[in-house]
Amino acid sequence: MSCTLTRREMLVRSAQAAGALATWGIAHPLAVAAKPDRAARAPTRPVAIQRCESYEPRLLRERMDKAFDAIGGIGKLVAGKTVTVKLNLTGHFRTMHDRPAWETYHTHPNVVAALCAALDAAGAKRIVLGDALYYKKTAEQVLSENGWDLSAIRSAGGQKVTFVNTKNRGAFKAYSRLKVPWGGYLFPAFDVNGHYEKCDVFVSLAKLKNHGTAGVTMAVKNLFGITPTALYGNDAPNEDTVSARVAIIHNAARKVPDGVPAEVDAQPPTDPLLRVPRATADKMGARPVDLAVVEGVTTVRGGEGFWCKNTAYIEPKLLLAGRNAVCTDAISTAVMGYDPMAGHGQDVFPGENHLRLLHDVGVGEIDPKRIEVAGLSVKEALFPFRAPSAKV
Repeated sequence: MSCTLTRREMLVRSAQAAGALATWGIAHPLAVAAKPDRAARAPTRPVAIQRCESYEPRLLRERMDKAFDAIGGIGKLVAGKTVTVKLNLTGHFRTMHDRPAWETYHTHPNVVAALCAALDAAGAKRIVLGDALYYKKTAEQVLSENGWDLSAIRSAGGQKVTFVNTKNRGAFKAYSRLKVPWGGYLFPAFDVNGHYEKCDVFVSLAKLKNHGTAGVTMAVKNLFGITPTALYGNDAPNEDTVSARVAIIHNAARKVPDGVPAEVDAQPPTDPLLRVPRATADKMGARPVDLAVVEGVTTVRGGEGFWCKNTAYIEPKLLLAGRNAVCTDAISTAVMGYDPMAGHGQDVFPGENHLRLLHDVGVGEIDPKRIEVAGLSVKEALFPFRAPSAKV
């Protein structure tokens, strides 16, 4: 949750990261080349792009339904099922560019309501909305105190909606352990709040944004928040934590608590430009996404939150959806004017490209030419996020 690099600093760090990768290419046990190459088997699934001019509830529902219809519908996916939705509520609730968090760097509550309505109409049995919040309060308290109309969301979801703060184990007696199928780039497994395991369908509801360390943050990077801060936060272990995950995951300044799966390498890298993308890829492997929804009606460019420098408020007026989160994020990245296939340390990616890491182990396709796009084309939806005044 640190975004303090200038564009020039990011490029310098990118060069350093690229140099590290070149140095580790053969000898380092975490080197990307050491993983089985399953890129040829990476699946491709359709991605829908809809123009969405505002957060007006009926318009959101209409465009979301069109997006879901374009990818084959969600009835068979969710009917009779428990659905957990990972929201993007990173950091604290603050105004940014004189606008509320949900118009800039957080999931918008009207989008949440539209999604809940669609899930209810498709026959979902239960809908759980969650994220790890940096507050010693319930999710209901935090959201309602920050302007969310929880009754409207519950009504939209047919009174099947539950709000949870997944920063700790919550009501569960123990954490759920999710293993990374390829053994992990950084971690072999993660201990998480049980709602991320004990569900039939997992949805990542993300914002279309840049990220200071990962380059972009959409449906895949949204999963960074599934790790409970009680175990991965700066003051872990602490079930009442309000800390971020910087010391353990970003910087390797601390190890995970005893009993939590340790890193795969006894001497892991310490640069966040390597650690954050690898941890992101591992989390996606450990908790696959069944439905990815990326909202960019309004957002910010230049960073993922109010703590970032040189950001700007923008209005892409877009809504994207897909069944494969990697494919969905690849198209989202292309819509932002970047190359989702870029090498590590290239284009928008200051360090490793987490989408490429996932493609290489066969999780999803990232070549826009190999991904079917329904609704708007990438060209029609293109909204360059690169600041026109940015200079190297």
